[in-house]
Amino acid sequence: MLPFSLVSLGSPGKDVTPIYSWSIEPTVILGTLILSVLYGLAWRRARRSGSPHAPGYGRLSLFAISMALVVAALMSPIDSLGDDDLLVMHMVQHMILLDLVPITLILSLNKVLLRPVTRRIQTIERHAGFFGSPVFAVIAYVAGVYGWHIPAAYDLALHHSGIHALEHLTFSAVGTLYWWHVLSPIRARRRLTGLGPLAYMVTTKLFIGALGIALAFLPRVIYAFYAHKPHYWGLTPIEDQSMAGLVMALEQSLVMGVAFVYLVYNFFDEAAAEQRRRERYEDLTAAGG
Repeated sequence: MLPFSLVSLGSPGKDVTPIYSWSIEPTVILGTLILSVLYGLAWRRARRSGSPHAPGYGRLSLFAISMALVVAALMSPIDSLGDDDLLVMHMVQHMILLDLVPITLILSLNKVLLRPVTRRIQTIERHAGFFGSPVFAVIAYVAGVYGWHIPAAYDLALHHSGIHALEHLTFSAVGTLYWWHVLSPIRARRRLTGLGPLAYMVTTKLFIGALGIALAFLPRVIYAFYAHKPHYWGLTPIEDQSMAGLVMALEQSLVMGVAFVYLVYNFFDEAAAEQRRRERYEDLTAAGG
């Protein structure tokens, strides 16, 4: 990491205003550039296909938002404040990588855009067995979040950049796998149907929300890395930890609420589409008879 400014200095127990610094992460820049080029080429090809379902500028905007969120999480002051100063900002970073980036990235895709790789994706899902199932996605999502919030693992990641990168990759991977089963534009063999997505969401978000609430109300600081930091923004370490837990619980509730609205809308939309197909089939049958 190449910081544009030095992190703030202060003594434990003293109120300090942190310095907001951006950083240059070559791997993040390279990764976002490669993804942007690949998406841009696929989007242009899909637009030229003449399909009525070709991706529009809304999909392109969602992809741009997903890349902007990656940069914000890993190169903006969110990263520097979380790594050096505040647990609450580290939690914001985790929630961006876990939910917001995967959601916007997957929503930027549609069937036409993915057409060249659809069969390959379906083949992978078919051969993945249990690891390609929604049940495994829930287990991986919950285990990934809980595992990295064990104090020993959390502090280890903050002291070693390689492990910290692994932590971020874990959140991105389990988040993408989890949201793929809810938002994927490709009809999978084990697709969640009916009220299945709602049960899938409730089960997971209650587990993660419970962890956030536990962090918010713990009577002592459990992450040694932040225990003796200065009082950034006037927050004591225990207040910082409580706010981090509240951020996790609130983010999970908000995301679940928005996803519920989206899923319920899709449920009734699919039901109406199925009813229209049934009526057309009945009309054709009657006309043929």
